Amino acid sequence: MNLSDQLSLTARDHLSKAAYVFNGEETDYKTLEGSVTKFASSLQDLGYKKGDHIALVVGNTPHFVIGLYGALRLGLTVIPVNPIYTAQEISYIINNGDVKGVITLDVLMEKFEQMGEMIPDVENYIVGETDPSLRGRESNLKDKTYDFTTLVQKGSLELDRPTLKEDDTAVILYTSGTTGKPKGAMLTHKNLYSNARDTAEYLDINENDRVIAALPMFHVFCLTVALNAPLVNGSTILIVPKFSPDAVFQVAREQEATVFAGVPTMYNYLLQYPNEEEKDFSKIRLCISGGASMPVALLEKFEQNFNVQVSEGYGLSEASPVTCFNPLDRPRKAGSIGTDITNVDNKVVDENGEEVPRGQVGELTVKGPNVMKGYYKMPEETNASIKDGWLFTGDMAQQDEEGYFYIVDRKKDLILVGGYNVYPREVEEVLYGHDHITEVAVIGVPDPNLGEAVIAFVVSDDESVTTEELQSLCAEQLAKYKLPKEINFLDELPKNTTGKILRRSLRDQLASE
Repeated sequence: MNLSDQLSLTARDHLSKAAYVFNGEETDYKTLEGSVTKFASSLQDLGYKKGDHIALVVGNTPHFVIGLYGALRLGLTVIPVNPIYTAQEISYIINNGDVKGVITLDVLMEKFEQMGEMIPDVENYIVGETDPSLRGRESNLKDKTYDFTTLVQKGSLELDRPTLKEDDTAVILYTSGTTGKPKGAMLTHKNLYSNARDTAEYLDINENDRVIAALPMFHVFCLTVALNAPLVNGSTILIVPKFSPDAVFQVAREQEATVFAGVPTMYNYLLQYPNEEEKDFSKIRLCISGGASMPVALLEKFEQNFNVQVSEGYGLSEASPVTCFNPLDRPRKAGSIGTDITNVDNKVVDENGEEVPRGQVGELTVKGPNVMKGYYKMPEETNASIKDGWLFTGDMAQQDEEGYFYIVDRKKDLILVGGYNVYPREVEEVLYGHDHITEVAVIGVPDPNLGEAVIAFVVSDDESVTTEELQSLCAEQLAKYKLPKEINFLDELPKNTTGKILRRSLRDQLASE
């Protein structure tokens, strides 16, 4: 089974049910299924064939859903790309990913026009209209451009579908590239379908759910948890073009949403939203958190404020992405990423790859049908990451006696102070415990005496909070070597488009001072 065939089965059983809602307008499963087939047919007429690579450079719109599933139906390999990337970042992915064509939006075409000869192998651009004022605009790519809506309308429902093998590459997801150039994680049809199916089963995402998709669809968290998993079981996706507390609360209220998925930063913004009358999550039965560790203080405040359970989980692009979630049939453990989801095994190992006793810290490894095929055109990196079928995540973790896993920190973020290990999250949790601290990031910087020193960056909603006050708080709960050498106050922490705090930007900021 694969996502494209599953969509056909879901549509057969839920023809008139809303598959997604965008800007208040519903599109039922019958219409979505037809649009996907016709778009695939038009791609075939343009010369695309099974195995070709096509880039999907759009935001949270129906173009993403139809573009993704239409391309997969024809057996193409889809490469989702962050639309706000620079020309240099996009061109690298397109060239490295051997992209034949690009699906994008009218508001992004100027960026592609500027790229010019940077991406010489792109044969055509399929452009979705979002801004009528751009209609008829002159473009130096006019001869290569096709209208997305026209292709959907003119396509045929009589598509001779290619045979899709479960090991065929369906999607290539380029990692954020925090170290060197981005790497393309090759996810197969089996990877994507199994993880959508198993995540939906584990979290009981079913046909009665209405799932808010406010995370960026090009990111694997949204792709699986808020798009593929709902479509597997006939849920309705509530597409939010761009995250904001206003937009999320409005959609939750007007569309009677039942599931929300977000990263910790989103939960923080929702909790801090000042208009109490608009903060309506009354129909939400489940909140899902991932992408980064959620501070325990934030999780507990959010659950208390909104009277809803937050199930924190864990995943990474190379695992399609979900490996763990806090179960719904047992107590949720604050600070834990939960237990193995269906059909996936997690294991904590030492430097030799041997499993460590429960309670000890080691590297988290993952095995299951969701683990990637490998990195595109990077066999050495693939062999370094996957050993005997186990994916080495680079995250330090521990497991308790009941099988719950806890992320201690990224292996590369570990701070060595005088030979002692300091995990940034441990310090961050203490600072988050202060009533007026809303955001925290802790990094290590070179120190001539101790090797590294602990530096904290905080955002406060109270200008009277002092460095001395926070250092005193840390001293009450942390060993001396773990105490921040400096605490810097910022108006906000730098983040990427998925809401992850960019520690590298903080390091660069210190280096430039």
